[in-house]
Order: sequence, then C-alpha cells, then structure tokens
Amino acid sequence: MILQPVLHPLLLVLLCAPFVALAVWALVKGPASSHAGRGIWVLRLGMVVVVFAMLLRPGIPGGTSQTLATDTDIVLVVDTTASIVAEDWGDGAPRLDGVRADVQAIVDEYPGARFSLISFDAAAQLRLPLTTDATALMSSLEVMSPEVTDQSRGSSIGIANRMLAETLSAAAKAAPERGRMVFYLGDGEQTVTSEPESFAAAAKFVDGGAVLGYGTAEGGPMRKTTGAGAGESAEYIEYQGAPAMSVRDEDNLRQISEQLGVDYQARAADAEISLPDAPTSTTDYASSGEVGNVIELYWVLALVLLTLIAVELARATMQVTRLRGLARPSADSRTRPSRDSRTHPTGGAR
Repeated sequence: MILQPVLHPLLLVLLCAPFVALAVWALVKGPASSHAGRGIWVLRLGMVVVVFAMLLRPGIPGGTSQTLATDTDIVLVVDTTASIVAEDWGDGAPRLDGVRADVQAIVDEYPGARFSLISFDAAAQLRLPLTTDATALMSSLEVMSPEVTDQSRGSSIGIANRMLAETLSAAAKAAPERGRMVFYLGDGEQTVTSEPESFAAAAKFVDGGAVLGYGTAEGGPMRKTTGAGAGESAEYIEYQGAPAMSVRDEDNLRQISEQLGVDYQARAADAEISLPDAPTSTTDYASSGEVGNVIELYWVLALVLLTLIAVELARATMQVTRLRGLARPSADSRTRPSRDSRTHPTGGAR
C-alpha cells in the first residue's frame, strides 16, 4: 500500500479530529439513546473516516514505465525592438505572434529541458533564468511587449552577445554534463550605424539550436507602442509621410547562425517549424530508466462515501415523509366542523 496524502498527515488529522470528536460524544453522552439514533451517528462517523482515508490517497504499485527527459539547457534570445510587431506574419498578424507560437513548439519538442529567456532592443535583458517551469516561460512571453516607440534610438541585433555568453558559461560550470542549445528569434534588422556584435564567444558552449528569422522581403507596417499594453495604439510608425516598413534581413541572420554554429531557418505562418534533435548525450530516459506507476484507490473510497451519503439521504427522506403523515390528520381535524356546531337540516339547532 502506498499513501500520497494531499496534505501533511498531521494537518489531515487536525482537520478531521473535531468531526470525529463530535460523533464520538454523540454516541457516548449525546441524546441518541435509541438504536436508530446511535446508528445515525455511527454512519456519520464512518463518513468522516472515509473522507480522511480518501485524503491520504491510498494506492498500490502498478508497474513501471519509461519517460523521456531532455537534460538540456535552452536559451532563447528574442528580439523586442519595434519591428517585432511588424504586421507581416500570416494574415497581417504581428511577428511576435509567430515568436510565441514557435517558442511553444520548442517547449513541446524538448520535454524536461531547462529554459532561459533573454530579450533585446536597445539593451539586453535576462527575463527568466534557467528553469524547468515552462509555464513561467510562456507567461513571460505573453506579457512581453516591444520597446516604447518614442524612446527608441536604434538597436543592434548583437547587443545580447555578452549576456548570452555569460548565461551559457554559468550553465556549463553549474552542470557540465548537460547539453546547451540556443534559439535566436528575430528579423535581423540593424538600426544603428555600428556593425553588429559577434556571438562567436558563445559558440563554444553551444551544442545545437537555430536562428529563426521573422518577416518578409516586402516588409510589414509597425504600430506605435507606448508601454501601456498590447493593442494600445492604432497609429503606425511613419517615415517620410508613409507607414514605415520593416523587412527581414537574411544576411544578418545567416551571419548570426554562422557565429553560433547553428542552422538558419526563415519562418512563415504557413510553414511548420523544423527543430533539431537535442544533443544525443543529453536526451535519454530518466536516470533510473523507469518511473513507478501507482494505481490509486481513492475512487473505491469515493463509492463507499456515496453509499453512506445515499443511506443518510434515504433516512432523512423517510423521516420527512413520516412527519408529514403525522401532521396531516391534525390539520384535517382543525378544518372539520364540530358535532355541536352542526345545524339541523331544517335550519334549527339540534
């Protein structure tokens, strides 16, 4: 027998003890002197005991199964410049929608991996340190918005090079046996006059990954952002009196892929993402090779509880019916005229 209590057993005892004490008091010193009265409280005591047993979640060993785990650290480098919301993803959706969808695909592809998120615009920012909490990663992406348009002074596509190298280096020192992958997600637009910084320093820590490019050759317009939230403005960024268009720079993206030693992939809404295999030395079954299964038995106790509740309801229904039956004759007697008040058929009193 295996127990997997929903709370600490001591807390469960403290929660159930008052109800047990009440039932025991009613049995020993309460007014329930008849056999029927004692039976009622025995039934209620049984309910408490069954609920306590359910909360302990009993079970029996049910064999073992193998589960796949990816012992890999994955760092995501995401562009958050104004161009990431250019509306050329699919049917006029912002590129950021494609980024979020692809990150979800990456999470699904590498179960058990640890993820870190770095965003960059005018500066790089570590939004999420390495964690296995994929929900936290997706939540960070959902609330992530591009830089404020009025504060933008241009950005470099390589501004995150130093933070990426430091993150990978720290991961390699902490867990040298784990593989490391990098996914760079951006459009490759360099909007400052200087040359982009190189990611070559991070390459020695990278075992795989990809550079994912967003946007089109025709480009897409970009809405202004103020930092107040998504969909905050209907106005487009303009250049020389017309909406400014952001285009994907594949040359820059291919250069980043060469520096990191990973493949480049142009992304589009109608194309399925192609992800590389995790490093073969880090993708394996759990260290024991097996994970124990437990056949839970709480459902058996739930059936017992339902039976006890059904008995209690049946007893209560019978009592209500009996009381109504006793009350009906007295009501009739109050409405029936007395013998003395009856009048003679001829109208006179008898």
